Amino acid sequence: MYAMISTRPDIAFAVGKLSRYNSNPSAQHWQALARVFQYLKGTMNYGLTYSGYPSIIEGYFDASWINNTEDHSSTSGWVFLLGGAAICWASKTCIT
Repeated sequence: MYAMISTRPDIAFAVGKLSRYNSNPSAQHWQALARVFQYLKGTMNYGLTYSGYPSIIEGYFDASWINNTEDHSSTSGWVFLLGGAAICWASKTCIT
């Protein structure tokens, strides 16, 4: 969770899905967690580059409509970019 929140927003979806099974993970969940760690190891030298110009803040929002047919939930999210790199973002599952 710490890596996702503070330095690696690219793993947010996977961590969010896996966190639902913290109390009773199956072998499949452990395999998925191992893949997340492999991904982190393979991309540890990647980073966000903030360009100096133009220093324009861009904002984007997107939402799905009932993408989970089990509980009829939707997902919405937003991101703000400065110099082409994310400076803040959020994603939320909404029961519709």
